[in-house]
Amino acid sequence: MVRVLATGTFDLLHPGHLRYLSEAKFLGDELYVIVARDSMVKHKPKPIIPEHQRLIMVQALRIVDKAVLGSEKNMFEPLYEIQPDIIALGPNQFFKEEELEAQLREHGINAKVVRIRSLEQCELCSSAAIIRRILDRNNR
Repeated sequence: MVRVLATGTFDLLHPGHLRYLSEAKFLGDELYVIVARDSMVKHKPKPIIPEHQRLIMVQALRIVDKAVLGSEKNMFEPLYEIQPDIIALGPNQFFKEEELEAQLREHGINAKVVRIRSLEQCELCSSAAIIRRILDRNNR
């Protein structure tokens, strides 16, 4: 059994999330997903949807075998229990594959890092685009 791990904030689920998770699932037999904790989102605006609600939404997706909240201390902590064979990065996630693989090795995690290259192209295929649309409509 090849266990694939995908991670993300998953604020305001949209087709881009579904494409990323579907492509990740295609890489193996089981898809585990780590949903970022509110406190750990530092590279973009804080999520609008609370973390437990985002977790419930991701868990409800048929392609996801198991979803968990990430650690509030160390992003590698959940990986010790999950034991992924492959970590799938989304097309716009900020990690560099080689650097992440090196960090994983330092933590004793032997997972291969694979970048999902396909990107869902639609007007509202990002949480930021959805938020902009809502704000635009409210400012009319």
